Amino acid sequence: MQQQQNDTLVTLESLEKVFYTDDVETHALSNINITITKGEYISISGPSGCGKSTLLSILGLLDTPTGGTYKLSSHDVTSLDKDQRAHIRNGKIGFIFQAFNLISDLTVAENVELPLSYRTDISKSERQQMVKDALTQVDMQHRANHFPAQLSGGQQQRVAVARAIAGKPDILLADEPTGNLDSKNANAVMELLDKLHANGATICMVTHDPRSASRADRIIEIFDGKVVADRASESTNAIAV
Repeated sequence: MQQQQNDTLVTLESLEKVFYTDDVETHALSNINITITKGEYISISGPSGCGKSTLLSILGLLDTPTGGTYKLSSHDVTSLDKDQRAHIRNGKIGFIFQAFNLISDLTVAENVELPLSYRTDISKSERQQMVKDALTQVDMQHRANHFPAQLSGGQQQRVAVARAIAGKPDILLADEPTGNLDSKNANAVMELLDKLHANGATICMVTHDPRSASRADRIIEIFDGKVVADRASESTNAIAV
């Protein structure tokens, strides 16, 4: 039992998110209870507007819940202030976005290095080695001095993955990582995520694509802000929620 506790990376308990607009309350998330262990590959799926991106934003400390508890590595991060959330994001969470979000006037290497430059515990030489290692993992080391505009969409997403993994985060959060890619490049990016997972990465991916979702170990389905299924991807037996 103690080993299981030590392996728990994310714990969400009775999580709620309500958006207030004038006199209207929109319940984006209701009573979310999810546990993610180290090394798991999770996909969160559901129709547009169901709350999955809101959930990912809370997991990434980009937003805060209205109620409930969020623990990351056994530490309660529910009510941290803006600076505290930014510090934890930079050290423990890697993001992969649908739109790549690369800075056009920075080279590939500079884009990957940028988040590391805010970490005072890493020297410049260490940063450069981490960038090199990350680009090697995604097979983009030969493009280190190129600019985003000189890359294909698939290559840009590989750089975005390198940026996400360079700091050796505890968890990778991927928001529709293949949404802007054709089928060939989308499959290449999914194969890259498979490889990272096989090497021990913990991944939580939001996707509306059943083919992408099925590559995860576990599929969490959300509808109207509630978890309606939590199941192994190769099993038809849903876990009671």
